Amino acid sequence: MTFAKLLDQVGGMGRFQVINVILLIFPILLLACHNLLQNFTAAVPDHRCRDPVNDTCSANATESLECKDYLRVSIPMDSNWTLQKCHRFITTPSPSLNSSATGPQDREKGGEACLDGWIYDTTVFTSTIVTEWDLVCDSRTLKQMAQSIYMAGVLVGAIVFGGLSDKFGRKALLIWSCLQMAVSGSCAAFAPSFTAYCIFRFLSGMAVSGVGLNCVSLSIEWTPMQSRATVSTVTGYGYSIGQFVLAGMAFTIRDWRWLQLAVSFPYLAFFLYGWWFTESARWYATSGKLEQARRELQKVARINGQREQGEKLSLEFLTANLQKEVASAKSRFTAADLVRTPVLRRLTCCLCFVWFSTSFAYYGLAMDLQNFGVSIYLIQVIFGAVDIPAKLIAFLVICYFGRRITQALALILAGFSIVANIFVSEDMQILRTIFAVLGKGCLAASFNCVFLYTGELYPTVIRQTGMGFGNTMARIGGIVAPLVRMTSEYSPSLPLVIYGAAPIVSGIAACFLPETLNVPLPDTIEDVESQ
Repeated sequence: MTFAKLLDQVGGMGRFQVINVILLIFPILLLACHNLLQNFTAAVPDHRCRDPVNDTCSANATESLECKDYLRVSIPMDSNWTLQKCHRFITTPSPSLNSSATGPQDREKGGEACLDGWIYDTTVFTSTIVTEWDLVCDSRTLKQMAQSIYMAGVLVGAIVFGGLSDKFGRKALLIWSCLQMAVSGSCAAFAPSFTAYCIFRFLSGMAVSGVGLNCVSLSIEWTPMQSRATVSTVTGYGYSIGQFVLAGMAFTIRDWRWLQLAVSFPYLAFFLYGWWFTESARWYATSGKLEQARRELQKVARINGQREQGEKLSLEFLTANLQKEVASAKSRFTAADLVRTPVLRRLTCCLCFVWFSTSFAYYGLAMDLQNFGVSIYLIQVIFGAVDIPAKLIAFLVICYFGRRITQALALILAGFSIVANIFVSEDMQILRTIFAVLGKGCLAASFNCVFLYTGELYPTVIRQTGMGFGNTMARIGGIVAPLVRMTSEYSPSLPLVIYGAAPIVSGIAACFLPETLNVPLPDTIEDVESQ
């Protein structure tokens, strides 16, 4: 008897599985808020130099005639005849100068940096980390560094928590990750300096990986084969809904500290009810802990109304029917096992491409919302809304045509959607936004598929290690994505070429993966090699 048949014996997709998935969705929902949080907490508002002589005109009042006259004669203008953001005149003329002075040519051409700080437009954002620590002009790269540090934390978390979950179990690491998220995220909201903020965001990033990896494994490993695609899609929609939640919270809470706290503190509640979760019986079995596996299976049977079937599960019965799992418990597994055998080498190589390029292109689009020329809150809602049809279509293709074709098509279509913007004029903002939204939807579908696909391809003994490795590649993609935008200094189209080429190449690589539709989850490396 396989473990899949044991799940059917204790109720299949019963009451326990439904409750389990619902409770796991809430931590996943707020993961989107943390991953995309800096679109709002690190937004760059309009700004100009602060004038120590006469700065009674705030950045919000520049429409008044008096302020316009003063600003025209105190701050240089750029080639588009808008006030420069990073320079002021060395000798600031008196605001009583004739208002006919309309440009830099009427004044001294000498200029200097904003030695007395900046005035920020607080119309849209009351406060951000940019306004808090003046991350503009010469310090503007620190904003991207903060996001890269966060992504580095997610990468480290994927490595650390992936291996620890296979050693100590899914439940324990999920509970710890929720506590770490609540504490580090809340501390980031009260950070006294930019350095402290980056440290706490790094720890939050680690916790994001722990929450994501273990939520996915706990849902998949307790789900019968025929319901895995449905459960994966439902949890994926949890992440999509999180993008709507983030837009709503950011629109309501305009101060970055309160917004940071609002998306972090709820993890304390997840930590508290996380003790209810049932540890994966699959993990117990492959760890040689059959008595604990028996207790968990009997608990699930009771919740599903199958008490009598659960009582039939004796230790001897499990020992006789889970021989491969018991045998695997005597072996030690490490990350090296991901490439130890021929089939696993092929799987790991192909999945590396898929995870990296999906995250690389996704964050290349999703973390640049201010450059779309429309309300940042509106574009966040649009980016979240496109996930709904994209993931529904992906679900239908996954169920009827399989995982491999879904993964490959989603990536290839995403790549072509991104590359298409190379041929669209900068003036056609609506069309450019449509292509970007289409690409983002395809990448969201790819993310939804790869989480399910990776969990089904790797055996239970190294499933979390494999998921952790995949997440590691994804976070490397997330770290590299902001850096690619710097290539626009050489050619405006170069970032789009790179963002588009990566998913196309990985979509081709996905074609070399085996199909897992209606295939039982492998528990041992031998199961993978024999498929």
